[in-house]
Amino acid sequence: MKTAAVTQRLAGLGGAKWGVHLKARELIKAGADIVEMTIGEPDVPVPDTLIETTVSALRAARTGYSNGRGEAGLLDALAKRYSASRGRAFGPENFLCFPGTQTALFSVMAGIAEVGDEVLVGDPMYATYEGVIRASGADMVPVPLRSEHGFRMQAKDIAARITPRSRAILLTTPHNPTGAILTASEIAEIGRLAIKHDLWIISDEVYEDLVFEGFEFVSPLANPELANRVIGVSSISKSHAAPGFRSGWCVGPTAFCEALLPYSETMLFGNQPFIADMTEKAIRDGSEVARGMAARFLNRASLLADRLQAETKLTVHQPEAGMFALINVSSTGLDGEAYAWDLLQAGVAVMPGSAFGDSLKHWVRVALTISDADFTTAITRIIDHANRKPREVA
Repeated sequence: MKTAAVTQRLAGLGGAKWGVHLKARELIKAGADIVEMTIGEPDVPVPDTLIETTVSALRAARTGYSNGRGEAGLLDALAKRYSASRGRAFGPENFLCFPGTQTALFSVMAGIAEVGDEVLVGDPMYATYEGVIRASGADMVPVPLRSEHGFRMQAKDIAARITPRSRAILLTTPHNPTGAILTASEIAEIGRLAIKHDLWIISDEVYEDLVFEGFEFVSPLANPELANRVIGVSSISKSHAAPGFRSGWCVGPTAFCEALLPYSETMLFGNQPFIADMTEKAIRDGSEVARGMAARFLNRASLLADRLQAETKLTVHQPEAGMFALINVSSTGLDGEAYAWDLLQAGVAVMPGSAFGDSLKHWVRVALTISDADFTTAITRIIDHANRKPREVA
């Protein structure tokens, strides 16, 4: 039987990128001693206050249908939070609630891009971005994020790739997988390009609460000159250690949210009221776990860089935020894919950089979210692996 064109556009863009991770899980299940550094999940459980709020909402029969925009309390909490943090006024009409950032981004992309359009996105990128763009029918245009610029997107690199088909620029700040944070001046330059060429800016800001000490997060939503063309997406998955609750949102111009509302209503008709109540509390109270996570992730990234660069020829890109660090493995003579599979034999599972874009061909991504003891074990194994007698590379 014939399937729709979208299935062909997405062929190979799902779980295929996670081969090393899936194999590691298989080996662990069989009893192998593998330190898993492939995916980024918070290293603490969901705070008890949020669990209790969810249970109370369930007992209060907050289990009925919602609506396509979201529950009133949550929308009010989001409006107050963004008005305070972005320095300009937001109201409930500027938000739509979704089950997680991924669904929000999927819906936003469907609302602004279609067959024949192009979306510019940094390379490297989060692994699902290509699928989200191609699902809309648009073509993805990679913009290289260069290590000499700290993996921050540069306006001149975007400008070189803009065509009459360009429709949007997809930003991630703080960035996954590099941990880079765009500066206010870089955002302003990108904004001027967007105005000149009448482009949307989509800003994935899910890591904004996991910024490391000494660095500052700046949102494109804070720039009033871009107010009519910036759409933000985020969730409580990272900030509040609640990925399984699948609770996120998009924020943007009123007219855009009104236009996208029928799409949201057609797809899922809002998130569950009991989860919305928990999310409202999370937004109003702020995160009680984000600061601790950020401090631990920074310490682990620093330890990784100090030891690997002192004891091997591997180099580490120091992140400014988020849950990951990058290791350049070119000194081994292997690309990131081959290195990741080889390192798995030494008892450490990491993600090949190529899963996030061609520009990370000689890198691997490691999660900073495992325990300190496991992290130290992984570092020791990486060092031993790097300093062993070199194998012949086929």
